Amino acid sequence: MSEPLTEYADFLSKTPAHWPKKKIRDVGTVVSGGTPSRDAPSLWNGSIPWVTPGELTSLATKEISETSETISQAGLAGSGANLLPPNSLLITSRATLGARAVNTVPMATNQGFKSIVPFNLRNTDFLYHLVEKLKPELMRRASGTTFLEISGSEFGDIDLPLPEVDEATKIAEVLDTLDAAIRGTEAVVAKLKAMKQGLLHDLLTRGIDANGDLRPPHAEAPHLYKETPLGWLPKEWDAVELDSVVENRRPVVYGILMPGHHYEGGVPVVKVRDIIGGRILSEQLLLTDPRIDVEYRRSRLKGGDLLFSIRGSVGRMVIVPDHLENANITQDTARLSLRGLDARFVAAYLETEQAKRFVANHTIGVAVQGINLRDVRRIPIAKPTNGEDKIIADRIAGLDRKLSFEVAELEKLRLQKSGLMDDLLTGRVPVTPLLDGEAAHGA
Repeated sequence: MSEPLTEYADFLSKTPAHWPKKKIRDVGTVVSGGTPSRDAPSLWNGSIPWVTPGELTSLATKEISETSETISQAGLAGSGANLLPPNSLLITSRATLGARAVNTVPMATNQGFKSIVPFNLRNTDFLYHLVEKLKPELMRRASGTTFLEISGSEFGDIDLPLPEVDEATKIAEVLDTLDAAIRGTEAVVAKLKAMKQGLLHDLLTRGIDANGDLRPPHAEAPHLYKETPLGWLPKEWDAVELDSVVENRRPVVYGILMPGHHYEGGVPVVKVRDIIGGRILSEQLLLTDPRIDVEYRRSRLKGGDLLFSIRGSVGRMVIVPDHLENANITQDTARLSLRGLDARFVAAYLETEQAKRFVANHTIGVAVQGINLRDVRRIPIAKPTNGEDKIIADRIAGLDRKLSFEVAELEKLRLQKSGLMDDLLTGRVPVTPLLDGEAAHGA
């Protein structure tokens, strides 16, 4: 009985028959790296960029042109380092296997690399993408006790599928285009996240004036502010304890101690682990026996309630959606039925440093951490007036919608690239029509 194919062998078996399989050593020169002695200052701080694996694992782009350290010509000559020409493919071969980059300037590496200088430099970009499929094979061939490492001979012995150079170039161009779109969307997401952090701070300390604008900061208009236990707040605001904005008839409570086993057709119960990323994973909720729910009428939910986890992962929050009206919670979660303040504003304020510091200072326990309800009720928050809290919450929600849209677009692009990589690198979707189209256009 034949052994099953390895992951990489299975990938190779799916590539077109007309793509020749060549060993890495037949595609390019395999180049190792080295580290000059740290005891000889003259070997360092020269004109040759010198890269370590950590710089590649944190690299956000395909290309690398600068490194955190440089070595001198003497350092290059006096170590195992080698000068790689531009458009080489740098691949990590120790500990972290398969991180890669293309150098745009002559560069050396430390010993944690097995780099390829392709015999045809037009293949570099295709090989860059192909390395993603190569990682399982690098892991399989690597050895070591302290950390895994693949030897130069094992590395050079790996078979690669290599289409004709024009086809390989076109495949790389398509994947490069997707990578550029992904990086662009990642930059937008990062910018929106930074904007949100700045906006949150401004909105929750300066608020919105009668004209719909942020109040000027305290340093510029001290007459608009008053000093409070929470710091400088707009004069119209108050510093209060959380319990003062909770409905008297629906006080802060925790939920069911022992919700029991799943009861088909029963009452949904929200646990801490069901609260992820500001939403409730409704599809996985436990349904408890209605007789248990009846014993805990006090902790039943209404749409718009704010849930705050009090055990385990303390401080997870979510606003209860309307479709979970009359659901219940476990003992690990507190229900906050708010009056006079928008729940979205309260949730945002509970993420401020002042509120989080109070929660951290009153959270106890080692194996399982928790905060008691008495201290939850005492969490300090700011209380705007005249509907300013709703305006602030709407501004935050608007930015959240933009951020959610871009995050969804980013996920779509990543999924598209993952599928397209499989299609293109196995030849399942040929790029020859694109090449034929270019040839026809040129004619």
